[in-house]
Amino acid sequence: MRSGLTALGIIIGVASVVAMVAVGNGAQNRIESEVASLGQNLLSIFAGSRRTGGVSSGIGSASALTLADAEAVAREVTDVIQMSPEATTTAQAIANGRNTSTTIAGESPGYLKIRDWKLASGSMFDDKDVRSASKVAVIGSKTATDLFGPMNPIGQIVRVSNIPFVIIGLLESKGAGMGGQNQDDRIVVPYTTVMKRITGEKYLRCINVQISSSKRMDAAQEQITSLLRQRHRLSEGKDNDFNIFNQKEIADTVNNISKVITLLLGSIGGISLLVGGIGIMNIMLVSVTERTREIGIRIAVGAQPGDIRLQFLIEAITLSLLGGGIGVLAGIGASRIVGMVADFKPIVSTGSIILAFGVSTAIGVFFGFYPATKAAKLDPIDALRYE
Repeated sequence: MRSGLTALGIIIGVASVVAMVAVGNGAQNRIESEVASLGQNLLSIFAGSRRTGGVSSGIGSASALTLADAEAVAREVTDVIQMSPEATTTAQAIANGRNTSTTIAGESPGYLKIRDWKLASGSMFDDKDVRSASKVAVIGSKTATDLFGPMNPIGQIVRVSNIPFVIIGLLESKGAGMGGQNQDDRIVVPYTTVMKRITGEKYLRCINVQISSSKRMDAAQEQITSLLRQRHRLSEGKDNDFNIFNQKEIADTVNNISKVITLLLGSIGGISLLVGGIGIMNIMLVSVTERTREIGIRIAVGAQPGDIRLQFLIEAITLSLLGGGIGVLAGIGASRIVGMVADFKPIVSTGSIILAFGVSTAIGVFFGFYPATKAAKLDPIDALRYE
């Protein structure tokens, strides 16, 4: 029982390391997938914030970005391979006797390539539809379910702001994106249709551009910044009236934060391992005291100090390895339980298991060495007389 309770410290420590690293890896993977769902090599150019009475209305509220700006970016920045002006609003969509409030996203035909988004069925609108501000739409999976249930939405009519749109495409499900917003709750239409028929606005909320390579993201951002400052006649020293969000920078920042969190979680488990190691040293010191006469008999019949040392080291390492094995299983079980209640799947890595086993073995050697050495140095005469 005493050995079992001693091993419990190692079990809890190893289980903590395995489970916490698994949770950290799972959270990091979830965040990376959310960033990746924004698109590949994406730069998003937002209008700046409008200030009224000293109060900022938030990014995208200022009237700064125009279609001419978007066309200039696509034409003059050589690293841009896709561009989509964005004009969005929220409106009531009515179809099939149902209605729902959803995002109406005005985009270009290149929007799906920029966002790395595929169609489940149907097709995307084309440049001709953009030029004519056609009343065609591509619908998100959640909005389609809300309005049409199990019915195929392709070819159906949906009314937005009393304007009838023909649904020509159904987007594949993408789930929640950055900030928890459901990306499937939207209707995508030509940006000219939103600006001319729904909102009447002449300015863009955002310009999404896809860059040819992740290595060219920073250079492209500098070119776009210089171009827009020139077009908006911003003198040197004057702040930009737009903001550029670099997906690569966001991903790098998120990854660094995730790694720090994972390291922190693993360190907490490491402290538990250290406490378990101290428990092993305590029990081995008690064992040496209780078995002093046994040690004296062994030395008297020819055992060398190295034999005594090895005996107690093996006992300490065995306790550590048994605790490590049970701890790994407990850690995997705990991470699966977390996966049942969390909105991400913990990832148990082979590296964390090897690390936990290695550390538990090292703890057995380190904390078992002093008691083993103490046992090996016992005087056989004193040991035989010990009661």
